[in-house]
Amino acid sequence: MAKAKQGLDGIQKSAILLIALGPEKSSKVFKHLKEDEIEQLTLEIANTSSVSPQTKEEVLSEFYEVCLAQQYIAEGGISYAKELLEKALGEDKARDVIGKLTASLQVRPFEFIRKTDPAQLLNFIQDEHPQTIALILSYLPAGQSSQVISALPPEKQSDVAKRIAMMDRTSPDVIKEVEGVLERKLASLVNQDYTIVGGTDAIVEILNSVDRGTERHILETLEIEEPELADEIRKKMFVFEDIINLDSKAIQRVLRDVENNDLATALKSANEEVQSVIFSNLSSRLAAMIKEDMEFMGPVRLKDVEEAQQKIVNIVRKLEDSAEIVIARGGGDEIIA
Repeated sequence: MAKAKQGLDGIQKSAILLIALGPEKSSKVFKHLKEDEIEQLTLEIANTSSVSPQTKEEVLSEFYEVCLAQQYIAEGGISYAKELLEKALGEDKARDVIGKLTASLQVRPFEFIRKTDPAQLLNFIQDEHPQTIALILSYLPAGQSSQVISALPPEKQSDVAKRIAMMDRTSPDVIKEVEGVLERKLASLVNQDYTIVGGTDAIVEILNSVDRGTERHILETLEIEEPELADEIRKKMFVFEDIINLDSKAIQRVLRDVENNDLATALKSANEEVQSVIFSNLSSRLAAMIKEDMEFMGPVRLKDVEEAQQKIVNIVRKLEDSAEIVIARGGGDEIIA
């Protein structure tokens, strides 16, 4: 028997939405959910025997309207969103959508600087306390945060990274105080909410976006100051030296996408174990050619080596995202043949 839209709770609507989106898109959504949320949704989807086309259409329309409202709010606040929604959906519908949003969703803190150029943002916050910088970066997109953290002095990079990783909940009062500092500099205003920010997942996402030199410096410093935290972060991310942990099939798949010149450059500063693993997964002819290239290459700038290594890491991560290879990251991720 088909379900009607009326009386559906959030979990039921979410399950119907995922059914309507199909398995490929739904699987991408699941990657961003917590385990308990995945369990709830999986159970609800399993218990949903059929959904009428009308209900699917209504749920999709509601989802689209809420997304549209969130976008407008992020661009110009509640009033701006209400004005645009009234033009797009009509006054009654706009009021209904805004009402749902204000009841369950809030604009994220520091929304007003999410579109600020990272270089400009750095000028505003580089002299702030590392905890203040960590709080701000935790709320920003990983790409924007990575550019800021890369430009910080080396001694401050690891401190900020550690504080992001160890951050848990932040009260509205603290957020308001920090926003006040930026408001005086940027003459902007934004609403606050009480939310979980930071954590190892946040710093892993940021480190995955920074340059190889910054990533290595932060991890090496954390290994000295907070070895357990560094180990937890490393388990969630992939660095160039971790290529030795891939199986031969995965390494060979990665190497097929690597340019010979990049491989030769990347191996210039690699340790003996990494070189051995790489060469053992190349044909004897190609391995000899790469070794010869390394010999005739002469001195290479560290920056060029790091960039070449980062290219290979990016290939690994891309292949993992497309499920062409699997990376064992510990904590129950052991690979079973």
